[in-house]
Parts: sequence; C-alpha cells; structure tokens
Amino acid sequence: MIGIIDYGMGNLRSVQKAFEHLGHQAEVCSHPHELNDKQLVILPGVGAFRDAISELKRKEFDKAIQDLIAEDKPLLGICLGMQLLFDRSFEDGEHDGLGIVPGTVERFLPEAGLKIPHMGWNGLQIKSANELTANLAEGDHVYFVHSYFVRPADPSVITTTTTHGTQEFVSIIQKGQVYATQFHPEKSQRVGLNLLNNFANLSAQTCT
Repeated sequence: MIGIIDYGMGNLRSVQKAFEHLGHQAEVCSHPHELNDKQLVILPGVGAFRDAISELKRKEFDKAIQDLIAEDKPLLGICLGMQLLFDRSFEDGEHDGLGIVPGTVERFLPEAGLKIPHMGWNGLQIKSANELTANLAEGDHVYFVHSYFVRPADPSVITTTTTHGTQEFVSIIQKGQVYATQFHPEKSQRVGLNLLNNFANLSAQTCT
C-alpha cells in the first residue's frame, strides 16, 4: 500500500488516481500514524516552501518522515515535496527544510527571454541510473511548474538534469531509498506513469 501525505498542499487526488490507473492501491494520509502500515510514501507539494514546511511540522509529519527513512522505506518527493527534503530554501527569505538531502533550494536567475515560473514540457538528461528511471530514455519530456530548483551539496544524488534557458537544474534525485522529482509525474503521461509504476514496484524489491 502506498501512502500519500496530506498536509494541505498537494495534488493528492491526481497522484492517487495515477497509481490507481496503474493498478496500485494508494491512500491519502492526513495523520502521521496512518503511514505506519504503508510500504511506500509520497510527499507531494504545490505552493510556498515556508507554508509547506510549517504545516508538515504542525501536523508532525516531519518526524514521521524521518522515521520512515530510518526504517529504509522508499519515499518519493514530488515538486515542492522534493524541495522540502533539502536543508533550506531561499524562497521569500530563508527557511529550514527537512534536512534529509544536503543542499539548498534556489530561484532561477533572470535571463533574457526566460519565463519564470518554468512551466510546461521539458526534456531530461540522464546522469545516473536507478530503479525509478528503469524505462527512462535520454530526452524524455515531462511536465514542470516551478520557479525554484534544488542544488544538492553531493552531486552523486543527481539522477537527471533539465535545462531552462541556459540554466541546468536537477530534475530527479536519489539518496538511498529517498527519491524525488522536480516535475509532476502524475501529469507527465507515459513517462511519468512509468516512473510511478517503477516506484510502486519498489515495495516488492525491498521486501525480498
């Protein structure tokens, strides 16, 4: 069973429907204790970093996420959910994140002709392979909506990058059993569904 964290900021139903379309059970979890029996967990997110981290802590999902990682359960962060995994964000000030992946969250630099937010379809450049990207091909397009991106302190966590204007940013990461995408796989049609299916199948691999 897949647990989708509900802290008031995310496309919960869209993510849930994507997994159901793939034949996987997914449950929206509004309380940390509901994650206890889940083999896999999704941390979605849409909106402002400051509000999101505040709600995660208020509902004590921050502690639950740390417990999941200690138990080596697979976790997938999506969009803002990816950014929340990092040490700090510089969105509207400076705000501490969950500190699971060392690094920062930064805004795209102004550039002639560059639209911010970065919105729409863009390609992936593969830097390393893992279970999440098993069916991914160089240049596959996925759907983005964001003005900020992550800058990992350790380059080894980078799975794919994407270029917006002249600026290359990280679009998928992996650190142990923690995975995250800057794009929305639930909105990325075939490529995104393949990625979500790969994540759902991690439960079988981790139980063997």
